[in-house]
Amino acid sequence: MHTLFASLPRRVRVVEVGPRDGLQNEKGQVPTAQKIRFIEQLAEAGLPVVEATSFVSPRAIPQLSDASEVMSSLTRLPGTEYPVLVPNMKGMERALAAGVRSIAVFTAASESFTRHNINATIAESLANFRPVVEAAQREQIPVRGYISTVFGCPYEGEVKPEQTLEVALRLLDMGISELSLGDTIGVATPDQVVTVIDLLVTKGRIPLEKLAVHFHDTRGTALANVLTALQLGISTVDSAAGGLGGCPYAPGAAGNLATEDLLYMLHGLGIETGVNLEKVVAATRSIAPFLGHPPTSKYYQAATAL
Repeated sequence: MHTLFASLPRRVRVVEVGPRDGLQNEKGQVPTAQKIRFIEQLAEAGLPVVEATSFVSPRAIPQLSDASEVMSSLTRLPGTEYPVLVPNMKGMERALAAGVRSIAVFTAASESFTRHNINATIAESLANFRPVVEAAQREQIPVRGYISTVFGCPYEGEVKPEQTLEVALRLLDMGISELSLGDTIGVATPDQVVTVIDLLVTKGRIPLEKLAVHFHDTRGTALANVLTALQLGISTVDSAAGGLGGCPYAPGAAGNLATEDLLYMLHGLGIETGVNLEKVVAATRSIAPFLGHPPTSKYYQAATAL
């Protein structure tokens, strides 16, 4: 490998968020059986983590109102983790009843976004899921923490990196095992990625292995931001098959970084993922007819145009 890329990790853990973060923004209701098949196909492709659904209020996200049925009916592979998003204890109880063994909680670095998203302040959001984390610890279930609007907010604009650091440290003190830094509206550029990660690691003394990145591709900078994060030592990256997603609470946000595009770049750099790219394409192809629009993944478009 060229010395320019000498600092890149030899292996990257890809966290697939399409079935949850991707589908939650789709307007047409996707049949439960198709969601299950989509999740199973992604796991069969070798993805180590497939975020399956969310135990939020069905009124808030109707698309994911079948969370219990999805998790109860899913055929799980031993080498894949199937986390779900849990906003509160009611959601946690439903998740445990459905056999969930990995969860995620969700807050933001922006007060305005948190209020629009969950009608609470950042402090209130942390207080709301403290009992969720405590319950997970009793069950020996790992908890991932999402921090949205790290690089910009649709309501406030610029978000100071220090705000992300404060939220990150409070989450880690609570017992969160991994933090996913979210560019919710897709405004990040590589220099911002350097600034935020450097602050978390140097001033916050947060270990690199506890950090993941989660980029939306609204302005076409997601892969550039991932490459920058990799050069800084990050080795966990979120993505969504087909580039599914957006954010129901972030006006104008485009889809997530596509898993296919991410894998193409990683494999081209000689980085191991353990994921079969063509099987991810097949999974996207299976869900595409239920979306009402073509998947935005550039690799998918090229692969299926032949």
